[in-house]
Amino acid sequence: MPAPPATDAGAPIARPTVRFLLAHPAHFIALGCGSGLSRLAPGTVGTLWAWVAFLAMQRWMSAATIGWVILASLPIGWWACTLTARHMRIADPGSIVWDEVVAFWIVLWLIAPAGLLAQLIAFGLFRYFDAAKPGPVRWADALFKQRDAAPGRVRWAAAGFGILFDDIVAAFCTLLVIALWRFFFA
Repeated sequence: MPAPPATDAGAPIARPTVRFLLAHPAHFIALGCGSGLSRLAPGTVGTLWAWVAFLAMQRWMSAATIGWVILASLPIGWWACTLTARHMRIADPGSIVWDEVVAFWIVLWLIAPAGLLAQLIAFGLFRYFDAAKPGPVRWADALFKQRDAAPGRVRWAAAGFGILFDDIVAAFCTLLVIALWRFFFA
């Protein structure tokens, strides 16, 4: 099954399908192994998938190995998000959830070992920062937006990086709140 053409021509793909998901490895990665196909809150579903995947990684991998997986996931995710956004012809489609996946992995990895309640709080904080985009997250989200780009003029590599960047900032904000909580109340 061939991937869509790598041009900016044509109508945007607002709702990716299973066929689109399986058409290219980048689509499978960027769409969070299918979690981004959710019609309802794909970012939240992608974050939940990330949580489950992290728990599985913790069972079979050392903390150092998980760190290497996360490190490798950043450039691979940039490539996958860039290519998938280009194939969808949308600079930041909501169905791309790899940004939530890798950012939440960073949060869970840095707060480990953490119990279920701490992980649930981290999930809630991360979803708040990612969805509401307060302060620095809004800045990071706007930094790579190309609102005025003419059709065919989108800088796809910048768009792919921007997809990841605001979620990494949301992860940082989540970690900052957790660190402050631990400093003042633990």
